[in-house]
Amino acid sequence: MSDFFANNAPFNISNYSAKDIEVLDGLEPVRRRPGMYVGGTDERAMHHLVAEVLDNSMDEAIAGFASRIGIELSADQTVTIYDNGRGIPIDQHPRFSNKSALEVILTTLHSGSKFSEKVYATAGGLHGVGISVVNALSDRLEVEVFREQQLYRQRFSRGIPTGVLESLGNRLGCQGTTVRFHPDPEIFGAKLKFRPSTLFRMARSKAYLVNGVEIYWKCDSDLLNDDNSTPQEVNLHYPGGLSDFLAGAIQGRRTIATRPFIGDVKFAGDRGRVEWAITWPNDQDNGLLLAYCNAIPTPQGGTHESGLRNALARGIRAYGELVNNKKAAQITSEDTMAGACVVLSIFIADPAFHGQTKDKLATASATKLVDQAIKDHFDHWLSGDPDTANQLLNLLIERAENRLRRRQQKEISRKTAARRLRLPGKLADCSRSEKEGTEIFLVEGDSAGGSAKQARNRETQAILPLRGKILNVASATAEKLRANQELSDLLLALGCGSGSSYQQDALRYEKVIIMTDADVDGAHIASLLITFFYRELYRLIADGNLYLAMPPLYKLVHNGKTFYARDDAHREKLVHSYFSDKDKIEISRFKGLGEMQPAQLKETTMDPRSRQLIRIRIPPNSDSELIIEPELNSENVRTRHMVETLMGKKAYKRMDFIQSNAQFVLNLDI
Repeated sequence: MSDFFANNAPFNISNYSAKDIEVLDGLEPVRRRPGMYVGGTDERAMHHLVAEVLDNSMDEAIAGFASRIGIELSADQTVTIYDNGRGIPIDQHPRFSNKSALEVILTTLHSGSKFSEKVYATAGGLHGVGISVVNALSDRLEVEVFREQQLYRQRFSRGIPTGVLESLGNRLGCQGTTVRFHPDPEIFGAKLKFRPSTLFRMARSKAYLVNGVEIYWKCDSDLLNDDNSTPQEVNLHYPGGLSDFLAGAIQGRRTIATRPFIGDVKFAGDRGRVEWAITWPNDQDNGLLLAYCNAIPTPQGGTHESGLRNALARGIRAYGELVNNKKAAQITSEDTMAGACVVLSIFIADPAFHGQTKDKLATASATKLVDQAIKDHFDHWLSGDPDTANQLLNLLIERAENRLRRRQQKEISRKTAARRLRLPGKLADCSRSEKEGTEIFLVEGDSAGGSAKQARNRETQAILPLRGKILNVASATAEKLRANQELSDLLLALGCGSGSSYQQDALRYEKVIIMTDADVDGAHIASLLITFFYRELYRLIADGNLYLAMPPLYKLVHNGKTFYARDDAHREKLVHSYFSDKDKIEISRFKGLGEMQPAQLKETTMDPRSRQLIRIRIPPNSDSELIIEPELNSENVRTRHMVETLMGKKAYKRMDFIQSNAQFVLNLDI
């Protein structure tokens, strides 16, 4: 056993000791790693602060203790949210001899009254981190509480009290809580601003979800500019709840049903309730799906959405069987939801979400609860209006048949191409059978290819490593081009042919992405590949299928904040925008894609949600004849001339270009 721990390497362990182990107190973890609590430091994260405070007021309303809520946005980006609920307790907390319950809630993670069902049967805030996180990420925050005819106030800055809890005297007939905060520019940057339209939509959706609550909205007029869709001041109250929500969402669109499928059901055993409003427009426009849990929006859906999908699909298939329509058996939940306009709201105790930002519901029991609650009502709705039910059934059967036809055509096309092409062995292909949504990344070398394969989405992203700098087709003979193994593998992987034999429909991927290192060598390889596509697969560029990835060259780290810079100019811009002269910034330069961790490569370069791509375009006057017969086309000779000058056989043309343009170079990467 002791041999296992034997190590003769001359490591110096004196620089790693107990003093290197940090223990973060109070709300310091939030300021060090805001992404763990609000999803980042971008605009979406800053708006999430408002949602956290507003959700607390909504919990009071859902529980029946508040009937009015207000949200105001001031010119200096201060947000004020208030309600007429019970008010945060201000008496001394039993575990802290010198702190009120209010101060404990505002300065301590995982403190609150929603861990059990004693105070709230259903609530959006579950982990006791919401309001304390807002406090930690605000440079100033003020809380006013009306309790027992008295007004109390306490102020904070960056999670730390700036004064004690003050009693401001009698306030007869008043009760509730007011939270006023300003996001910390040290966290979110000085240039980031709230969008009034986003906050207004947030307030309006909350008013729809709880039909007994009134929400007052007010915004400083200087922030609205030319935004005519966002009112400066309005009282939001919708007695019809989700039915009003749906009516506003589909205004002007014709639907199959004269009356939407609307319902509100309590779960058995007092386990919560579900509300829904659904209709099917008979136009070809996109559908709408808005799902909520305890008044929290869940844009990524989750288990409650799965229950709804199951109920609708089972219900329409059962109706098809009832009227002896055998084609109904092929209808899936995908068909029932395609084009449907749906608003779904569920209220349950102790829900589980994916992440602190609560974008997706993970409570397993919600699927069965929603499925059982909605299925019976959907059956009654269909049987109560046979004309509407038959129209809906025929529409969904048509969609199912179209879906199956498209899938069959795509699978046949892709499988045929795969058999004919004998795909190259080093290609890590994606698993999706259809072309839509797929991408192929062309990377330099096996090392970068290995990182990319670990970082990719296996369903939609394929990886083809290329060995070094490919052949310069602008200066190579046709024989050399045909004999080049790297280009042969590339053409085999794409499956669309080249030159006059190019077939757009045979292209196996929706996007072809050149992903090379963010240095001079990487730029050279990218230019060689672009030249190849320009000369041999012109239509691929013209049709908008060729892209250039933008991997970072630098990583900047300071106090837990990480930024990625594409080049020197971008690095300097980030330094001036987000750091002060006193900040000690850790700047590291990536040697190449192969040196990046797969997680970093995914986040910065490959994930469609966070990456940046440049689409390679052809100048407007280009023509495919330019490639097939260059001498016959007199239009747009500038592009052809530039390619021939920089990439062609005649070196003196490149020398003339360099000498003529050297004076415009600002910096060199040598």
